[in-house]
Amino acid sequence: MTPQGLGIILLAVLGLALLARTSAALLRNDREDPMAGLLLFAMRLYARLVQRVRIEGLENIPKGTRVGPLIVVSNHTAGADVPLIQSLARFEVRWVMARSMQVASLQWFWEWARVIGVDTGSRDTLAMREAMRHVQEGGVLGIFPEGGLERPARSIMPFQPGVGLIIKKTGAPVLPILIDGTPQVEPAWASLWRFGNARIRVFPRIDYSKSGLSASEIVADLEKRYLEWSGWPLNPIAARPGRPSHEAAAPPGTDRPGSDLALSA
Repeated sequence: MTPQGLGIILLAVLGLALLARTSAALLRNDREDPMAGLLLFAMRLYARLVQRVRIEGLENIPKGTRVGPLIVVSNHTAGADVPLIQSLARFEVRWVMARSMQVASLQWFWEWARVIGVDTGSRDTLAMREAMRHVQEGGVLGIFPEGGLERPARSIMPFQPGVGLIIKKTGAPVLPILIDGTPQVEPAWASLWRFGNARIRVFPRIDYSKSGLSASEIVADLEKRYLEWSGWPLNPIAARPGRPSHEAAAPPGTDRPGSDLALSA
């Protein structure tokens, strides 16, 4: 065999090995789907290069692709929050989202991402049941408990009671995340193509299942923790339908229709 022929064979073997390794990496996700793997890879690049993210407490992120049941809770600063949070882990976070915020031309993506759509301003019990069923079946659910964007920035909005209801009824542990430093622009989605200096703090999981706290007490405890962790003031403006990037829907058994369950942007 000629040296050229040997070189070609070695390059082919190296190429196949690289392809196999890349393919295996792209399949390391909940769905074992290369498209999901590519999207996760893109989110990680986006987090590092566009939002220039700094992460504290990464050791608190569960390892692996099947880590539920789990509820990811985060304050909400911008539309960039969702890809930033998802970039932290290999497991899929399934988000709750107002249907009014779902661009019709991207309907295929909302369906592929299995977003739990909520009709705002009404008691969308079907969406609430779907969210709880997903957690009870071992899934990971993502919720922004403030019910709206933090405006002004670096202030905590009052947490909505529907979050406590989901935590109480599912008994799932809570993974709290605090975000800061994303682009403060309107509309919320415009932050996706603006450079930021994001900082993400991940705190240890909280297990409320044996705490004996009621749903409202769980919400109060979470809100208090976020105020202490951030050092920011509480913004007394309650979330309401029509607030930028978020609208809210009430779970059954509450007395504040349209303002109880925080939704993702």
